[in-house]
Amino acid sequence: MKDVRVRFAPSPTGYLHVGGLRTALYNYLFAKHFGGKMILRIEDTDQSRFVEGAVDNLINSLRWAGIEFDESPEVGGKFGPYVQSERFELYRKHAQILLDKGHAYYAFDTPEELLAMRTQKPGAVVAPKYDRLVMKNQYTLGAIETKRLMDMKAPYVIRLRIPPDAEITFTDIIRGDITVLGWDVDDQILLKSDGYPTYHLANVVDDHFMEISHIIRGEEWLPSTPKHAFLYDAFGWERPEFAHLPLLLNTSKQKLSKRQGDVAVEDFRAKGYFRSAFVNFIALLGFNPTGDREIYTIEELIEYFDLSKVNKSGAVFDLTKLEWMNTQYIKIVPTSELVELARPALESAGFGGFDDEYVGRVINLVKERIHFMNELPDFVPYMFGDIKEFEIEYIKKRWEENSKEIALDLIEIYKKDDVFNHDSLYGAAKAYAEEKGIKLGPITHPLRIMTTGKSVGAGAFETMEVLGKETCIQRMEKFIELWDSGTFI
Repeated sequence: MKDVRVRFAPSPTGYLHVGGLRTALYNYLFAKHFGGKMILRIEDTDQSRFVEGAVDNLINSLRWAGIEFDESPEVGGKFGPYVQSERFELYRKHAQILLDKGHAYYAFDTPEELLAMRTQKPGAVVAPKYDRLVMKNQYTLGAIETKRLMDMKAPYVIRLRIPPDAEITFTDIIRGDITVLGWDVDDQILLKSDGYPTYHLANVVDDHFMEISHIIRGEEWLPSTPKHAFLYDAFGWERPEFAHLPLLLNTSKQKLSKRQGDVAVEDFRAKGYFRSAFVNFIALLGFNPTGDREIYTIEELIEYFDLSKVNKSGAVFDLTKLEWMNTQYIKIVPTSELVELARPALESAGFGGFDDEYVGRVINLVKERIHFMNELPDFVPYMFGDIKEFEIEYIKKRWEENSKEIALDLIEIYKKDDVFNHDSLYGAAKAYAEEKGIKLGPITHPLRIMTTGKSVGAGAFETMEVLGKETCIQRMEKFIELWDSGTFI
């Protein structure tokens, strides 16, 4: 295979869509698999859609996902991505080359004329497209009138000239050979009336001069590929290889849309998804390296990546599966990393004064019961401060006639416990239950109520060990006082 050079070429229109991240990720995996290079190019030729700060947001989101780029051109003393708005002269030059070769032409149609032409006629079988035989362009006006309009500086665009009898064939790595008739391809605008290039011209010119070997992009660009293939041939350039990725769908099998929920990478990052889990999930949207498992390291994804194994059909973005995958990573990520991820949420909740060792012990206590590290303060607030409220209905259900007696006895037993760990707490409770001829449930439920105020959580004895002897005894004694005062009645 020739040297691999790929690119990710987003428009700076806001956030990084999860579909954009998958495109970037597949380019990255492909490049790394073959020891090639990946380039970032900002396609900002449509200035009406430009969003301030979007480029920085795109780069930050990509870097959070672990995607770095191999080439940074220097512009104005700074290094950054390639930016199309800084390359307009190159595109204008190549529009003129197409004009000189007869592969493009001037068109002087007004917006009103174009609207009238493109309005769907009742009973029409095919969608309307630009018809150069009836519009005001170089071929219908003739050379003299065209020159007169040019001399008058009348507004014009430059359009690609597709011969109606042409057969444009290209190969897609994922979809195979595709042939499109010239009659079915629009005469695309290449240079707009304001002198700005369209996506199609700038895209092809940049990919050629950046020596892009493979174009890996979303399925929505498949209808544009015949125009691009024709442009490569018109310039006399070697075509890159194409691969169009399947659409991302929601669980209703509709195209993933902002209207139906979060689709921005930054939204998932803010919710607390692990980078590795999120990237793992995104990588499997249309591709599975082995089919026998779901969890892969980035190194394994690079090793196994193969465009020929990417599916043609749409891939479902299933949030339930994403959450499951996140929980799997909670189990395998080092505790020190989990502590760092939990810190912002803890500090926001006013729980910032605890050392790493204690926070790590709390995380290990509950990490199989939560989906995100930012859930920690809400899931176990009693591990970081006094119990603010008790689940009254749970207390009424689990606090029995002999519960107070059991609690008072256990307080005295645990006051004498110099070890105060799971084994000693459990052993003492079990011995007490055998002595009284009762089951363990009437002991553990009151212990959970008194020390956490909650009906669910980690094991009662494990929780007590992390809370520590002094805190547990104080809470148990305080609970008895509240019970005697009628607080829970």
